[in-house]
Formats: sequence, structure tokens, C-alpha cells
Amino acid sequence: MATVTIKLVKSLAGRIQNQKDCAAALGLKKVGDVTVQPDNAATMGKIAKISHLVEVVK
Repeated sequence: MATVTIKLVKSLAGRIQNQKDCAAALGLKKVGDVTVQPDNAATMGKIAKISHLVEVVK
């Protein structure tokens, strides 16, 4: 199955709650955290909400 690698590159401090929740759902807690998630519509929707905070590698 295809996966995507997601890295948090900007801080969650001062962000609205739903952006913090999306980051937590992806397993990202602090700057520099990296996670591998399945490449599906649900994951892409979460990434879209916090696209300005993360770096994505397919």
C-alpha cells in the first residue's frame, strides 16, 4: 500500500484548535516529528488542513 511521509516544520503554538487536532491525529506533536501514514483520502484531508505547517514526501 502507498504511504506518505509527513514532517512537522512549523510550530503548533498559536494555531487554532482544529489544526492542532489534525496534527495530533497524524501523530505530530513537536517541530521535527516525522510520521508515515497511508496515502488515502482521510490522510490527504488532514494534510490539507495543516499544509502550511508540514512537509510531505510521497
